[in-house]
Amino acid sequence: MDASELRALQAPLKQQYREDPARARTPLRATAELDAPEITATVGGWAGPVVAGLHPATGGDGSAACSGDMLLEAVLACAGVTMRSVATMLGLDVRHARLTATATFDARGTLGVSREAPVGIQDLLVTAQVETDTDDALLARLGELTERYCVVGQSLAVPPRIVVTRPGDDRLPGQSP
Repeated sequence: MDASELRALQAPLKQQYREDPARARTPLRATAELDAPEITATVGGWAGPVVAGLHPATGGDGSAACSGDMLLEAVLACAGVTMRSVATMLGLDVRHARLTATATFDARGTLGVSREAPVGIQDLLVTAQVETDTDDALLARLGELTERYCVVGQSLAVPPRIVVTRPGDDRLPGQSP
């Protein structure tokens, strides 16, 4: 796909969202089941169910997926698609790119060993090695725009709310019965 094809594909959507901003609010949904006696969650994924469990640093044996790794995979998926879209719109010829995400987490935080230790990943870095003939300034612009428009990456700035209810109770906290 080239820039003109991408513009043609997205033009009616952009116009629709300019005219009716509420239509741009796009719902997303994922589900997980806690139905095994192990400390796992089975997450429904596009390629089939994924069993997530404890990281070895928190007591897991490494046989289940680590949710932190899954988060990095989601960031890479979004950054990759975003980068390809931005490169297309900028007219950059990206022959190949390899994206890598790295981060750390302090197991003391999630295990409750230290209240001073953060809970969550830190120092998330996405690096992209891009095979292209473009100049360094345009390559830097590709990185800036990819970071700006990466939905998953930008979402990490605000932690999720977690609400616990009983089956059939779809009320949000603070709502009357």
